[in-house]
Amino acid sequence: MNKNIIITLCMTALMSGCAQEFNKVYKSADNTYKYEYAKQCFAIGKFSQASTLLQELVTMQKGKTNAQESLYMLGMAQYCNKDFETASATFKKYFQSYPKGIFAEQASFYTGQSLFQSMPDPRLDQSATIGAINAYQNFLDYYPDSPLRETAQKRLFILQDNLVMKEYLAAELYYNLGGYFGNINSNTESNYESCIITSENALKTYPYTKLREKFSILIMKSKFELAQNSSEEKRIDRYRDAEDECYGFLNEFPESEECKTAEKYIAKCKRVTGD
Repeated sequence: MNKNIIITLCMTALMSGCAQEFNKVYKSADNTYKYEYAKQCFAIGKFSQASTLLQELVTMQKGKTNAQESLYMLGMAQYCNKDFETASATFKKYFQSYPKGIFAEQASFYTGQSLFQSMPDPRLDQSATIGAINAYQNFLDYYPDSPLRETAQKRLFILQDNLVMKEYLAAELYYNLGGYFGNINSNTESNYESCIITSENALKTYPYTKLREKFSILIMKSKFELAQNSSEEKRIDRYRDAEDECYGFLNEFPESEECKTAEKYIAKCKRVTGD
C-alpha cells in the first residue's frame, strides 16, 4: 500500500513538473525555443502540446524557413491527436499556401485521409464522407503517379460504399413504412413509390455497388405492393410493371434467394392482368 502511494506521489510530481515546463515554454518569447520544443513534443507523442505551440507559431513563422514544416507538423499533430476535421482543414491550408511545397503531396493526401478517419455512420449526415471523396479525387488528379494512389483509390471505394448504404437504409425505411401516410410528401403517392425512386436513383449513381441485388429486391417488392394498393384505374398497369420487374430480377439474379418470391409475384400478376 505504501509502495503504491509513493509511486502515485512520484507520478504526480513528474506530471506537475512537465506541466510547469510546458507553461514556461508556452509563455516564452523565444519562438525558436518554442519551435524546437514543439518538435520534441511531436517526436515523443505529446501531440496536444505540440499542437498548442504550433497553432501560435504558424502565424509567426509565415515567410520564414520553418513555415512549411510548422504548418504541416501542426496538421500531423492534430491528426495524431484524432482531431480529424481540424487536421483536414490544416492540411488543406498547407496545400493552398504551398502547392509546390515539400509536403504538398502528403498534405493533399491527408486532407482526405483525415476526413476518412471521421467518416460518420451511414445513418448520419455525410458531409465528411463527401468532403473526403472530393479531397481524394483532387489528390489523384494532382498526383496520379503517387505511391499513395492505391490507398486513396481503396479509400474512395469505402467512402462510396458508405454513401450507398445511406441510400439503401433510406429506401429500406420507406419500404418498411409501407402504407403509413404520415411522412408522404407531394412528390410521391406512397412510401413504396419513394422506395422505388430512391433505389433506382442509387443504382443509376452507383451501378456496380455490392448492394445492387438488395436494391433490386426492394424495387421488385415495392412495385408489387404498389400494385396491390393501387386504385382501380392504375391497378392493371402497375401489376404489369411489377411483373416485368420480377422477370428482370430473375434474369439478373438467377441464384438469388428471392427468386421464389419473384415467381410467386409473377403468378399473382398474371391472375390479375389475365396475360
